[in-house]
Amino acid sequence: MNSNKAAVNRLHSIDTEPALRILRRLLAGMERPPALRLWNDTLHGQETEANFTLVVRDPSLARRLVVGRSPVLLADAYFRGVLDIEGDLYSALGLKNHFESIQLPWRDRIALLKDALKLPTQEPGEIKPDAGFASRVARRFSHRHSRRSDRAAISFHYDVSNEFYGLWLGEERVYSCAYFEQPADSLDTAQRNKLEHVCRKLRLKPGERLLDIGCGWGALVCWAAREHGVYAHGITLSARQLEYARERIRAEGLQGRVTVELRDYRDLEGQGVYDKVSSIGMFEHVGLANLPAYYAVVRRVLKPGGLFLNHGITHDEEGWNKTVATEFINRYVFPDGELDCVSNIQLGMERAGFEIHDVESLRPHYAMTLRHWVQRLEARREAAIAEVGEAAYRVWRLYMAACALQFEAGGTSIYQILASRRSHGARPVPLTRRDLYGRTLGLRES
Repeated sequence: MNSNKAAVNRLHSIDTEPALRILRRLLAGMERPPALRLWNDTLHGQETEANFTLVVRDPSLARRLVVGRSPVLLADAYFRGVLDIEGDLYSALGLKNHFESIQLPWRDRIALLKDALKLPTQEPGEIKPDAGFASRVARRFSHRHSRRSDRAAISFHYDVSNEFYGLWLGEERVYSCAYFEQPADSLDTAQRNKLEHVCRKLRLKPGERLLDIGCGWGALVCWAAREHGVYAHGITLSARQLEYARERIRAEGLQGRVTVELRDYRDLEGQGVYDKVSSIGMFEHVGLANLPAYYAVVRRVLKPGGLFLNHGITHDEEGWNKTVATEFINRYVFPDGELDCVSNIQLGMERAGFEIHDVESLRPHYAMTLRHWVQRLEARREAAIAEVGEAAYRVWRLYMAACALQFEAGGTSIYQILASRRSHGARPVPLTRRDLYGRTLGLRES
């Protein structure tokens, strides 16, 4: 007890003035700068006038910001618990753009450096970040996308805990954007809408064989078999997802119609095996250099004239260049994830021998989905931390909130691209989309 009290006293004895001057200089110019609460629990600024309060528990953080000024430093500090956010998280995420735009005259830079030298170079021993934080930082992924590295990357993200994902994904456990017929739809209704929308786009018919690449926890394969009478097969690289999906298939009595297995898409066998192929929220993991091989595999296992629905995230720039956003995603969330613009994705599909029939942007749907997920995760904060630890909870909360803003702003989007394997003039889709939009999805409200 006495040692803890002494540790707190040592931390509180560190002068706050240099850090306060640094933070005020760096935050100057924000329309509504945050209030600040430093490690001695002193509040600076009016919380009633600010959208959020930055709680700085680490004196050395201000020193590191002078040298780096990268928003990734702030995210890292938040995950480790040495920085906290009280108030509106979405407003706090505006710090990313602010820090990237800072341009200080040389006199201010010298003043910042002088103040930085007055602060500790390392966290005081009293600050103990979440013990599980190190496991939430990916450092050994090279974007080579070998079978081994892809399995490791998928495991890093998806094998966290089935129970954790179950806290906030919704009843169907769908980890991709929902489909809202109206803004008031619940998340569960919108996710059922999405499953049905995918099945209608693929024009599924009883008795057909459907392959779902990256089947997640089995929502689509079970829905397609139960509601549309197909024989569905799903593949995943996540052992935890496979375990859950197999149990779900047994629970729903679908053993004769649905199968799932742990398999890399590159190891799919056969020629013209499936009538329809879906890939929902998976191709972001493939790697841009591997996309031609991915399309070639899909084309090989798809029957001539068969339909392929590729549903995935894109961004507004060509290629996957190093930026604050890409560094953040690859370090903490998707170690080997890579995005491209939608026009390049379509061009790659056409070069692989696909005819494109329909392209639909679901950007606003994903923004709404992400806000639902964040709200549900925050509402189950204690259960989430008990399941995966404080660091993982913070990573997912910040990541999904940041993504919601990206989708709302348009820097990131998501598209469903419906295509078919070219087949000498045959047309595998109707002349109009009346079968998709001529009636509402008519799914029950949860």
